[in-house]
Amino acid sequence: MAPRFPPWPAKPEHDGRDQRVAASAKRRRAAIAPAPPDAAQWTAAAATLVASGHLLPALAALGRAHRADPASLDLALRRAELACLAGAPDAELLRLEALTAEHPALPAPLAGRAILLHRLGRNREAAELLEAATALAPEDHRLDALLAGVLARDHRLPAARAAFARALAADPADHELRHDYGVVLLRLHQPQEARRELEAVRAARGDDPQLLCNLANATLCCGSQDEAHDIARQALAAYPATPLAHRTRLNTLPYLPETGAETLRDAARACAATLPRPARPPRFANARDPERKLRLGLLGGLLKTHPVGWLTLAGFECLNPAGFELVGIAPYFPADQLARRFRAAARGWIDPAGKSDTQLAEEIRACGIDILIDLGGYGDTGRMTACAFRPAPVQVKWVGMQTHSTGLPEIDWFLTDRWETPEGFAGFYTERLLEMPDGYVCYTPPADAPEVAPPPMAARGHPTFGCFCNLAKVNARVIAAWSAVLQAVPRSRFILKSHPLVDAEVAARIRAAFGRHGIAPERLELRGPSAHRAFLAEWGDVDIALDTFPYSGGLTTVEALWMGVPTLTLPGQSFCARHSLSHLSNVGLGEWAASDVADYVAQAAARAADPASLAALRAGLRARVRQSPLCDARRFGANLGTALRRAWEDWCRR
Repeated sequence: MAPRFPPWPAKPEHDGRDQRVAASAKRRRAAIAPAPPDAAQWTAAAATLVASGHLLPALAALGRAHRADPASLDLALRRAELACLAGAPDAELLRLEALTAEHPALPAPLAGRAILLHRLGRNREAAELLEAATALAPEDHRLDALLAGVLARDHRLPAARAAFARALAADPADHELRHDYGVVLLRLHQPQEARRELEAVRAARGDDPQLLCNLANATLCCGSQDEAHDIARQALAAYPATPLAHRTRLNTLPYLPETGAETLRDAARACAATLPRPARPPRFANARDPERKLRLGLLGGLLKTHPVGWLTLAGFECLNPAGFELVGIAPYFPADQLARRFRAAARGWIDPAGKSDTQLAEEIRACGIDILIDLGGYGDTGRMTACAFRPAPVQVKWVGMQTHSTGLPEIDWFLTDRWETPEGFAGFYTERLLEMPDGYVCYTPPADAPEVAPPPMAARGHPTFGCFCNLAKVNARVIAAWSAVLQAVPRSRFILKSHPLVDAEVAARIRAAFGRHGIAPERLELRGPSAHRAFLAEWGDVDIALDTFPYSGGLTTVEALWMGVPTLTLPGQSFCARHSLSHLSNVGLGEWAASDVADYVAQAAARAADPASLAALRAGLRARVRQSPLCDARRFGANLGTALRRAWEDWCRR
């Protein structure tokens, strides 16, 4: 979703040989040198020089063009792009700063500087300059389009949405802009709106890998798993060598009821095989000393208030500082409380913005990372693909789209526990299993969480089941099981809470799906998004949480437990099918796991029929979670350090 630049003018005809093109460029320079040329002549000369590979002379020619026409936005953007290609962004920044001082009311130099800063990964500064430029020329919606792209890269999504809307109002036929707008809507948890935008783009201009993959993701987030998988398969069939198509199929598979662990492993291998990687494995200067202090790299896109943050931060903070130091490799969100704690715990920080996988891997290697821990996977903001370039001698997968095996031969270890990967499951993974003695995550409870509410059954006179999960996890088999539970407990109600349910079309489809199983609409309460504290408080309306399958709850289950609501789960073979089992077992509630759908329905009915036991469990559940290994950060940090040291010692022995 990078800003898009104006195309170069048509290049002079040539036969494709560098000598002829270079000669053409020389003749053009000679022809225009005697007289003061205009901006168009200099621009044409620059195009010729670019075609011949003479980037610095082309940059100089564009500089002359821009001096002749300093108000031209196209020239400012072309020169900024060319300066980056020629390896001269700093000099161009100085030139544009001088031009701004000379012409303070012109938006073009500001926009050029903004694009240079964007290319350098300085998106916050770039956005400020583009905001100033749009204030100077509010009628020029090309600036809104540029601003929208930079804001999206800076993760300022509501502001990006507003800028996209302004740009599209001026040019509704810009399909590339509409596509990027759809992506921002998807990231804002508005998948049905995103889907509409992306389908409109597809109807207008046809398919490409990025469009198909984003459409598959939006469709999945609306809870249409089979349709999403079909779109992903279309992308894979049309573009079989494209890593993005493989990633998208891999990200839809875990939500399908029929997907087994072997299928996920094989799909991950196929995806990993498409990734670029160096011809030769790199040599590392890291000292093979099993006892020395180790430098850990935390690679991810969301080291912040996010499941990655809630489930890993406390463990990292409690690592022995004499044995480990941290380097964050992620965007930084200074306004976010957990992001600030990550930054405070880290000795150094690398911002991956604007860097290719090759560049990022080189920077990680130069930083001397001993163990690289991926916390993003194949997700939208993840950079796990950089691991294919082997930036660290030991590489570990943990949390962050940890659905199942990564398939990457360069990922050495997969952090897990005995419930996630019991005996006999190692063959489902391409990595070696790095098993923790307790659960595989450590929860940081929010300081402002509401108190546990009394059992709603006591006030309402009937049990209320609920699920507050990602709607992508709610497939037809899950709805059938939930409907069977409601049929088995005749006066019960069900609350389903998820971002997409704010859309009337999505909500109607969910009601219709329950209706096909004989569940009246009045027995369902469909809720949309809310702020985090209000979200937690809404667990006060639920007696029993019903888990999804095969993709089970992760942070959702942990938060339900923290709010006094036990979760009934149905574990499967894949890693993501066993998250709730791990969390429940870690707090001593392993018996809340069903063996099959019939047992799931029977257990839900039996537990709802025993309000006294439910009330007693609810009253003591937060204390139970707090005192369990799930929230014991010191214990977890010690165990994590031991596991990582074991992985390091293994490398030292090779």
